[in-house]
Amino acid sequence: MFHSTTVQVRKATQQEDALIAAHFYHMWLDVDVPANAIQPNWGPIVVEYIENARQTLNYQAFVAQKDEVVVGSVSCQQFAGLYPNLLKPEHRMYGYIWGVYVEPADRQQGIATQLTQHAIAHLKSIGCTHAVLNASPLGESVYKRLGFAPMNAMWLQLH
Repeated sequence: MFHSTTVQVRKATQQEDALIAAHFYHMWLDVDVPANAIQPNWGPIVVEYIENARQTLNYQAFVAQKDEVVVGSVSCQQFAGLYPNLLKPEHRMYGYIWGVYVEPADRQQGIATQLTQHAIAHLKSIGCTHAVLNASPLGESVYKRLGFAPMNAMWLQLH
């Protein structure tokens, strides 16, 4: 008998910050960052970042649930910027999407797409004019299908 499961995406709660942190950690491992290159106290670092972003950058996370089990997550917020922003918010207020993660057994089912769509909707709701993210090779096709385009960022490795 075929059993279909429904994936539901909902806002994450503050009690799920540690889960979001764990997904963020595993996301880095999935893109071949060695575990020894990651701070050993990665959990508290991410949770503290989330707490600050929640207070100052309209941070919101979303989780995907399948049979009452969280199988993925995404975080989004106003982009804090790399330099002083002199432009008026109605002209340029970037939103940033980060930490898109889906458990390996649940990939290729559209879950990352659903999570990203919820993040985009949140960024729109807080007045963002653009959504920005850094795509891993695993996620690039998802974001292209959603309309994301390459930006003019350039990269120089210094060591």
